[in-house]
Amino acid sequence: MERVWGGREMERVYGRVLPAPERPYGESWEIVDRASEQSVVDEGALAGRSLHQLWSERREELFGEGYEAQPRFPLLIKVLDARDDLSLQVHPPAQLAASLGGEPKTEMWYIADCAAGAKLYVGLKAGVTREDFQRAIGEGSLADCIHALTPRPGDSILIESGRLHAIGAGFLIHEIQQNSDTTYRVFDWNRCGLDGKPRQLHLPESLASIDFNDHQPTMDVPQGETLATCRYFKTMRKMLAPGDSIANPQAARFSIVVLVDGVLVSAGGRRFTKGQFLLLPRKASPLLAQQSACILQVTLP
Repeated sequence: MERVWGGREMERVYGRVLPAPERPYGESWEIVDRASEQSVVDEGALAGRSLHQLWSERREELFGEGYEAQPRFPLLIKVLDARDDLSLQVHPPAQLAASLGGEPKTEMWYIADCAAGAKLYVGLKAGVTREDFQRAIGEGSLADCIHALTPRPGDSILIESGRLHAIGAGFLIHEIQQNSDTTYRVFDWNRCGLDGKPRQLHLPESLASIDFNDHQPTMDVPQGETLATCRYFKTMRKMLAPGDSIANPQAARFSIVVLVDGVLVSAGGRRFTKGQFLLLPRKASPLLAQQSACILQVTLP
């Protein structure tokens, strides 16, 4: 997807063919079940079927039990290429989202790569109050209120609904999130969008959604292999040696595998490389590491 803040890293790093030369591509929705966008099976007996069709028609068979109350596949997995700063934004908390006409969204960022010194903007500086923040909006000094972090490749952070955030320039990020597309922009760095016009801001919705008690957060500290656990998903990072296998943690439930680095091979001989995103159905055969590999494995609680 073209974005004013995007670039060409998905072409350079992953060898992907982007739709148009010299255009900035900032997002790729890798595993998605939205009305406007769908993942589609690319080979085998189910080739051509959309993720929504599989979720609606063969949910228990392919994904497992316990998902009856969820009308759509509950996660959305993306790659983000930020060559410029993203807007300062927030996603509405669950208790407010419906009243604001949106959907809640908790997400996590895994830093696949970043430039030295690149910044993430997360939460507020120490002591900043709602009143300080509103005053800064009027004065054009919001940057003075925002807490900045300088992560390294391999770091991660959970961005819960209500947390003020922006990805700075110089990041390639794997994003795991609730299946939602509601974002309220607070500030867009005084720039125009790809159409040459300023992008819309959502100040009333943002002020209602921001957690003003979220001061000076830090990057998350892994708990063994676990990078993030919340009510919506769990993300593990696993380091595989050549010949190691990776399977669903629970054989009767699906998982998602993000290949951060290395090569995996399926039982049928299909080869998967860095930057590919795989949905493993329940009872799927294990994948084998052809060489040392780093993967993220995402499951539902």
